[in-house]
Amino acid sequence: MDAFPRELAPGLWVLGDPYTNVYLARGGRRSALIEAGISAGVDAVLQQLAALGAKPGAIVVPHPHADHVTGLPGLRERFPAAEVLAGLGAAAFLAHPRAAAAAVAEDRHLWEFYRRAGLSPGRLPLDAAPSLEGCRTVADGEALDLGGLTLRFLAVGGHAPGQLAVHLPEAGALAVSDALGFRFPGRGFLPVYFTSLAEHLATLDRLEALVPQILCPAHLGPLAGEEAREAFGDARAATHRLAARVRVNRHRLEAFAEELFQEIYTGEFRMYTEANIRNCVALLLRRSLEGEAAAQGRGPAPQTR
Repeated sequence: MDAFPRELAPGLWVLGDPYTNVYLARGGRRSALIEAGISAGVDAVLQQLAALGAKPGAIVVPHPHADHVTGLPGLRERFPAAEVLAGLGAAAFLAHPRAAAAAVAEDRHLWEFYRRAGLSPGRLPLDAAPSLEGCRTVADGEALDLGGLTLRFLAVGGHAPGQLAVHLPEAGALAVSDALGFRFPGRGFLPVYFTSLAEHLATLDRLEALVPQILCPAHLGPLAGEEAREAFGDARAATHRLAARVRVNRHRLEAFAEELFQEIYTGEFRMYTEANIRNCVALLLRRSLEGEAAAQGRGPAPQTR
């Protein structure tokens, strides 16, 4: 099991645990966290920050899904002066009643998964949804100077509303959250283009052009060197394979949805609720068919269910 915290480059550390990663960027004037993580892992992150003597003045939420924001209340409690930064649309998404209820349910399931995995959550799961009320919305291309280390925000599409990637040019690093997909070590990528297939592919092209030496996803650890360079091609190939499978199975979508669910709901992915992953599968099928229809100039794709 990897040790945390771990320095990736001067001024950049990975924190958290093997399942959920948070990144600390530390410049000469201030520090920032990229990712807020989950409530079950927040106490470990706080202990790691204390060991490094770090007090972040900013917390970046790359997108408003539960596994990226339910650690925020604990971080805000410890660092009340920290400025929370998010992308356009993230706060509104999280404020929706269905999203809020799902975040609480997902956080409870994640807490149980961590307990069974022996990671000993330091606090109880959330009983109310996290909020991005009062956060600062950052625009595409906006930068935050930490003092010798810059966070440059990129508004990228495909996965979630308010999705951000964060480029750290001085460190040769790129925090991608879930923008490339969910990478299972040794088994490749599961594409997660829940909002748009075309925007997901455009995001891969845009991020690859930055030629990062270090990739910082939100789950299962960072990538460096050759692994980082190959990740974009691997993610792109996995995306095209999945879209092709949906095309082939477009006339038996219900059965294919069940097959895909059974295929992916194993191992690390069981950290999420069954309802969540079934909804993810439905979104992937829908966005794949919408992407095919748009490419061929047709009307809306048929509903998946």
